[in-house]
Amino acid sequence: QVQLVESGGDLVQAGGSLRLSCTASGRARGSSAMAWFRQAPGEERELVAAARWPFGGTYVADSVKGRFTISKDTAEDTMYLHMTSLTPEDTALYFCAAVVDWIPLTTGASDEWDYWGQGTQVTVSS
Repeated sequence: QVQLVESGGDLVQAGGSLRLSCTASGRARGSSAMAWFRQAPGEERELVAAARWPFGGTYVADSVKGRFTISKDTAEDTMYLHMTSLTPEDTALYFCAAVVDWIPLTTGASDEWDYWGQGTQVTVSS
């Protein structure tokens, strides 16, 4: 049963913007927190941003702070990653993740998150 589905990845020029979406279904809808990870070829999976709703705070990695914003449409069970001022270093496969139990939003270990999407590709050309 599909729990998380990402969309919005695309090829964009440096300096451009994209909005990624992640829609939760099934048991993932009851998650206490959700996050965006990314993985570039040959690199480890990296936590980009995470948030707990409502009123649970947010975390944004230093590498994207000031450029990326995480948000959620609770009514639609959809989380977003708003990305601006994109650089080629942002090129990666972006994953959505969700967790049922409470964990720190800075948790970067993949096995601590219960549900994962299939990923959406973001490619930034110079």
